[in-house]
Order: sequence, then structure tokens, then C-alpha cells
Amino acid sequence: MLVLLPPSEGKASSGRGAPLKPEALSLPGLASARETVLGELVELCAGDEEKAREVLGLSEGLRGEVAKNAGLREAGARPAGEVYTGVLYDALGLASLDAGAKRRAARSLLVFSGLWGAVRVTDRIPSYRCSMGVRLPGLGALGAFWREPMGEVLPEVAGSGLVLDLRSAAYATAWRPKGEVAGRTASVRVLHAPTRKVVSHFNKATKGRIVRSLLTSGSAPVGPAELVEALRDLGYVVEAAAPTGRGGQPWALDVLVEDVH
Repeated sequence: MLVLLPPSEGKASSGRGAPLKPEALSLPGLASARETVLGELVELCAGDEEKAREVLGLSEGLRGEVAKNAGLREAGARPAGEVYTGVLYDALGLASLDAGAKRRAARSLLVFSGLWGAVRVTDRIPSYRCSMGVRLPGLGALGAFWREPMGEVLPEVAGSGLVLDLRSAAYATAWRPKGEVAGRTASVRVLHAPTRKVVSHFNKATKGRIVRSLLTSGSAPVGPAELVEALRDLGYVVEAAAPTGRGGQPWALDVLVEDVH
């Protein structure tokens, strides 16, 4: 099982660890693209601070993020699973998983990133600020920039099992499963049952809980149909829409929740 996650906008500080070693990151096929984005981002943020703040969409209160980006090559690095914080990652609670669940997380979780493309939760990265929606002056929209390198690398990473897609729309633009891989991909929405509307905060929290439930139970669904059964066994209310017509389309799963607090 491969689980595709969005990053978090909020991130823990880099800390005092050794600096980034790009060659040590997972998915080495993305190394050249990562270096390109990193170089553009560092150059932008080391230059005109106001321009960098505008490009990155940062408020006045987040001005310090520009200087942080300028020093990315020297900043301390720590596991991505510690860097990413926020609602989904709080609910996932990687640090409190038992040893077996942590091993499963290291194998199965893949976090998408405007800067790195995608990383494992064990990859050591510095804290940064660069969403997939950013348009860097020399590269354009990062979602479009990442499509080619991700399209070359991700099908192999997906292997032959289930792909559980929990990404937000902006990060889904960087790679859309196609063909045979798409046929074993399931995307998930979390809906408030009475209104059947997406509630942003609870959507993220529930996705984090879903991943935690799968990891701690040791469940290993091999495809979307098996995922539906596994989630129902874990107590979730799931409505599934299997693709109709020709193959090569992902499944759409709705997880219904009553409590939105």
C-alpha cells in the first residue's frame, strides 16, 4: 500500500541537526528536479525580500519565512514526519505509533511537496515554505513543473498494490495515476454526514485518523475494494463508487462523519 499525503503549511523548526543531504533523500529519480527548485527558491529568497514574499504568498507576519528559505542548504534537517505538523499530522500521531506501525509508515507514506516533489516520512529535510501552488519566476507553476519527473518516478514507487490518495487538490496536480495504476487507486473525501459537505478541519483530522487506523491495525488491503472493507471493519462509514466503463480510473470513496468538532 502506498499512501499519498499532502504536506502541512505549518512546520516544526529545523532544529540543530546536520544539514540537508539531497543525495540521501528517497526517490533519487527526483534529485535533478529537486536541485532545480531548491536553487530557484534559495536564490529568490536571498535576493529581494518583498518579491519573495509576494511570490510565496506570505503575509507580513510570515516575513521570517523568506530568510529561512534563503538558508535552506545550511539549516538543520530532521525527519519529514517530524517537520510536518498541523491537523492531519496531529491526528496521525507518527511519534506515538508502536514499532511495527512506524515501520509500515516508513514504507507506505509519501508526502508531496512543492519543494521536494515527494519524500518519505523518514527523509531528513529542513523546515521550509513553498507550496505546490507557488509560481517561481524561473520555473512557473510548481504543480506543472513536477508532472514530468513525478510521472517518470511514481509509477514504479506505486508498485503493484493499493494507492490511497489523500492529497488536496493543489498537490494532486503534480501527479495523477494513469492506466493500470489508476485502476488500483482510491481517493477519499470526508463528508459531514447530515449535510454531505466537506468540513476542512475535520476532513484533515479524519484522514489522519484513517491512516493511523490502517497502520496500527496492520491492515494491508491490496486494492480499493479491499480498502472499503478494511475501513468498514475499523468502524468507518464508507460509500464507494467503483469506476464505470473502461478501466484505468480511480475509485472515489466518501467517508461519512457525524461530529465536525
